[in-house]
Amino acid sequence: MEVRNCTYATIWLRCKNGVPFAPRQAKARPMLEIRNLDYRVEARPLFDGASARISAGWKVGLIGRNGTGKSTLLRLIREEIASPGKDSAIRLQNGARLGWVAQEVAPTDQTILDVVLEADAERHALMIESETATDPDRIGDIHARLLDIDAWSAEARASEILMGLGFTHADLSRATREFSGGWRMRAAIAGALFAQPDLLLLDEPTNYLDLEGAAWLEGYLRRYPNTVLIVSHDREMLNRSVTHTMALEHRKLTITPGGYDDWLKLRAAKLAQLESQKTKQDKDRAHLQSFVDRFRAKASKARQAQSRIKMLEKMQEISIPLEERTAPFNFPASDTVLAPPLLEIEDADMGYGPQAVILRGVRLRIDPDDRVAIIGTNGQGKTTLVKSIAERLPLLAGKRRMPKKVEIGYFSQDQLDELTIGDTVLEHVMRALPADTPVAKQRSVAAQLGFSHEKVETKVEKLSGGEKVRLILGLIGLQKPQILILDEPTSHLDIDSREALIYALNDFAGAVLLITHDVYLAEATADQLWLVKNGKVSNYDGDLADYRVLVMSSDREKAAPAKAAAAAEEAPADKAEQRRRASQAREAAAPLKKKADAAEKAFEKANARIKTIDAELSKTGLSPQKVTELSIERGKLEAEAAKAETEWLSALDAYESAVKEAVS
Repeated sequence: MEVRNCTYATIWLRCKNGVPFAPRQAKARPMLEIRNLDYRVEARPLFDGASARISAGWKVGLIGRNGTGKSTLLRLIREEIASPGKDSAIRLQNGARLGWVAQEVAPTDQTILDVVLEADAERHALMIESETATDPDRIGDIHARLLDIDAWSAEARASEILMGLGFTHADLSRATREFSGGWRMRAAIAGALFAQPDLLLLDEPTNYLDLEGAAWLEGYLRRYPNTVLIVSHDREMLNRSVTHTMALEHRKLTITPGGYDDWLKLRAAKLAQLESQKTKQDKDRAHLQSFVDRFRAKASKARQAQSRIKMLEKMQEISIPLEERTAPFNFPASDTVLAPPLLEIEDADMGYGPQAVILRGVRLRIDPDDRVAIIGTNGQGKTTLVKSIAERLPLLAGKRRMPKKVEIGYFSQDQLDELTIGDTVLEHVMRALPADTPVAKQRSVAAQLGFSHEKVETKVEKLSGGEKVRLILGLIGLQKPQILILDEPTSHLDIDSREALIYALNDFAGAVLLITHDVYLAEATADQLWLVKNGKVSNYDGDLADYRVLVMSSDREKAAPAKAAAAAEEAPADKAEQRRRASQAREAAAPLKKKADAAEKAFEKANARIKTIDAELSKTGLSPQKVTELSIERGKLEAEAAKAETEWLSALDAYESAVKEAVS
């Protein structure tokens, strides 16, 4: 096996007979097979006889609670760690190349584009060799191979990937040292995608992307020609970009077709089936045990009783997996009720000093019931905006009006900005509570935040990413703020925890400002959008689906202004023309309206008569003949009413459709 390493991505190339740059093998099935996997960390088992098969071309989403072993499974597949299980085996298809993002791109003088181009180790080595080779046959082989792997379009393909992930054309020639760690990680993802290994492993790639980058990645993965195994807690990405879902639950692996929502439905159906089977088994067991208890002591029934005892012993227990509990989030209502607005900002400039103004002329108002998702590409100033609102950055110009009693709870992208290194969970909770709070009460509050008796003594730097998020959000809740500002709060939360956060935000009695790449979270909590673009903050007239179409369009930089200009320039004459067409449409569709009105009257008339008949039938002393007559008449009227209702609704729908079509 030959191992090729890049700065940020590792691509394994298994070559036949040790010959480098051998043609890539045709895919066979399965691409990856996991058989009887056993693995434990210290005394805690993560996998117990887990098995799965992934076929070539599948796009597989790996899901599971935080801490269940998803990232460990990827490390086992990469052979970074070995499974000690006696019969365990993880097999990659012969000749297949395995690729993943190992670490961020190193900060060097090399350009972002060159680093990504080098991710394809075969192409890079061939390009270098082509400059020094002297043997004519070898030169011919090199150029033939470069042609086979489409080496000459590599720069265009790499540029497309980088720009899809948020880099600009000017960024491509900048040195990697000029970018932050988050942007260098994006370059690492770009390199792994560009190399196009036969099996691509991705571990929470959207943690480093904005909403636009995540939307682009979804589309790219759908078109990716090879196999993908992606760990993700982004529900919408799993629904849109994968063909199969592999769930890690109870130390086992199961693969089902479809995305996350499809898996949820199948799991619910399976659970219902297990519950039904267990109910039947419990009933059968009780029946057999009753016979044994009743006749065991009788000699004449001893043989039958013994037979049923054996049946009970052979009966395999049907176990229903226990649902793992997710600790809820809680944002209690403030003790102080304030009249709107909670905050007003007028004509404000925001940034990091007079020489680094990011946003200009910002005007906004926040009321208690506002639910706002802040959208815009990375680098436009979304975080600058929320830091300025939360008073983590002073306004460079403009006015800010806010009652003194308004409390703002702010969640930062960098969680360690909000935590004290070296302190435990309990010490953080203690500082958030009144000084005279008993220790027992402090521990009780920590437990309500989701930290067990053992975890409260853990230093915050030892917590997982999800635990840090949970602690910070819990501490924010203890402040009882009127305004919640959350900047990418879900990066380290699993799907169930994200669902719990949605419930908490919807129950919160104050205002919410949210920056997130999680479309599902934004759609479930926000009812208005603020667009940060070109140094301005504006209300976006549309929903996230509209915005997604906008950012995925090839000419998205021009689409929004054009749409806004078209709306602004709509002339009064157009309005008059619309009213004229509507009038003409109503006139043309008048027969349909007349038919609907007639059917409605017939429906009401039949029902009125039915009501009269019911009143008569309730009277005493009616002859049998009269009862029969009224009953027959009532039956006919019911049929007439049903027919009239159908005609009424059908004609009304046709009328409204005709008018709407003519106007549009």
